[in-house]
Formats: sequence, C-alpha cells, structure tokens
Amino acid sequence: MKAIIEDETFGTPGKHEGPARVVRVAVAGATGYAGLELLRLLSRHPQARVTRLMSSGRDGKKEFPIEDSHPSLRGKFTVPCQPLSVEALAPSEVDLVFLATPHQTALEVAPALLERGLRVVDLSAAFRLKDTAAYPRWYGFEHNAHSALKEAVYGVTELNGKHIAKARLVANPGCYATSVILALAPVLRERWIDSEAGIISDSKSGASGAGRGLSEKLHFVEVNENCRAYGLFNHRHVPEMLQALNLAEGDFTFTPHLLPITRGILSTIYVRLSQPRTHEEVVTLYRNFYAHAPFVRVLAHGVPEIQSVAQTNFTDIGFSIDGDGRRMIIVSALDNLIKGAAGQAIQNMNLMYGFDEGTALT
Repeated sequence: MKAIIEDETFGTPGKHEGPARVVRVAVAGATGYAGLELLRLLSRHPQARVTRLMSSGRDGKKEFPIEDSHPSLRGKFTVPCQPLSVEALAPSEVDLVFLATPHQTALEVAPALLERGLRVVDLSAAFRLKDTAAYPRWYGFEHNAHSALKEAVYGVTELNGKHIAKARLVANPGCYATSVILALAPVLRERWIDSEAGIISDSKSGASGAGRGLSEKLHFVEVNENCRAYGLFNHRHVPEMLQALNLAEGDFTFTPHLLPITRGILSTIYVRLSQPRTHEEVVTLYRNFYAHAPFVRVLAHGVPEIQSVAQTNFTDIGFSIDGDGRRMIIVSALDNLIKGAAGQAIQNMNLMYGFDEGTALT
C-alpha cells in the first residue's frame, strides 16, 4: 500500500541534508517489545511519520493491523504490518528504518538499505562491535558486512552525538551496556579509576530485556519470586562495554541477573579510585561531564531506583564513597525498553535529523 504523506519531507531520495519538517520512518520488527515502544514514542513525535510497519517473520501473516500484536496501539496507525522486505522500503516513501530485528537479520538487511540511500538505526547488535573477529565468539555468527560495519557509529548519544548527527548507520547500544557505560565513562575518561584493581558490575534487569520470543526460563513460574544470575563471563553486552570504555577484558567483571519485574535495569558497580576523592568531587565531575546530556540525572544524595526511571528515557546515576575515599560504588538505573532500546533509538534519530534531542521523549 502506497503511503500518502502531505507534510514536507526530506526531499530527494538519499539526500538527508538541509532543513525539513518530517522524516518518514519504517519500523522493522514492529511486533516485538522494542517495536511497541518505538511505535508508542513515534506516535507522538511531531516531526516523524510512520510509513511502513514490518515484521521480521515470526507472525506468519502476509499483512495485518499492528493492533493484532499490540492492542494498546489500536487506532494510532493505519499502516498495515507486512513481512520484512527491503524492496518494499522505497526511498520515495521512507527516509529512515529502525531495525528491531534479530542480529543476523539486521546484518543482512542494513547494507541493502544503505545501498538504497536510506538511513538506519539498528537496535540489534549486528554493528556494535568494530572487531569482526569478536562476533563468532560473542554472537555465534561471522560478520561479512565490512563496509557497513566500518561506517557504523555506536549510538550512545551522550558520548558520540557529533558523529551520530552525520551517520547513515547507527548501532543502538545494548540496555545493560548503556547502564554501565554511562555510569563509568566520566571517571574512566578522567583516569580517576584504578582499572587494574578490577571493576565489577552487578546488574539486574526486568524480564522484557530477553525479548518476546518463547523461553522456558521466562515462564511466569520461573521468573516470579525469583532472582537468577546468568551469562557469567559470556554475556553478549560485555564486548561493547569494553570497546566503549577502552577496558581490558581481564579488568572488568560483569554479572547480569533476571528480576521478577517487567522492565528496568539497576547496575551496581564497584571500583577503586586511583587517589582519594570526596563525594562532592565525584558529583561535580559527573554533573560537568553530563552538563549537556538532558537524559542523564546525577544524584547529589542517595542512589537510583528502578521505579524512578521506569517508563522514561532517563538514566539516573548516584554514588557512595567509603571513609578513606578510595573505594566507590556507582549505581545507575534506566528503563531497558526506553533508554536501553527504543527511547535511545529515537534520541539517535533526533540527532541525525537535527531535531531537538528530547522530541517525543519528555
């Protein structure tokens, strides 16, 4: 079905420079949890129009209303959801594609979309790691899209905003990775941490972080009234944390846990400082570092809680320092489906098209 867009759009197919009012958006993987959050946010974005909805194939239907998958979206979109097809994503009707698909699907699709002159925000891990040799170990597949990987920009908006603004392909970070990277970046950049003494991150996530696919370990009776560690020494988000923070694998230990809640991540990170610091010094460092980051809130007192960030695009960060000023605990909290996925993806789109960074997110 050909979409009719009456607003001023981003002009010539493949050209994304200069002023314009509306970006035409396709969401591939629209039936998943991240897809739902993307559509919920896009529905209130004044400068975005959804012109294509696509499923990555799990639904087995040729075409269906998106409310069949997400009843909460009833009445918000008239565009039907169709099977994922690169050929159906025409530059005359689409400017940007969100890929909320499995990793290997994104690996195959993203280069073809770039060849068609489209821009891509990929919510999978297909383009997060710059070292192609890392993919077989951490994700179990060979990476063969070398050209696309070379130009992909890692989409932590607070750290890479200038590069994201010019990017054609943005690799949206993982949810755990976002919580840890934002928590550690300021003290690592200023060399306040003795990283060789070891950095430990104990992170806990709600069950939606595993996606909508079926798994015995995600059954209600397995998750309810339980807390389980998993992915010890082999969680897939570890290499992107090491890459973004320039850490050696032997200096960083990450252990994720599954909480009996729907959404949210709480990361508790233990570090040793290279010299004694006061609580006030740490707060000042973080507030200066994130002075222009509208979605990072640095707490002067206390530590974050998941309830304070659920259903928002905020990351809250707090600290505690022991009596000698050398041991510090950093706590960060975010919503894994929003700041950890769809919200950050919208934030990236806003930067890519020169919109206010907080559009549709506040």
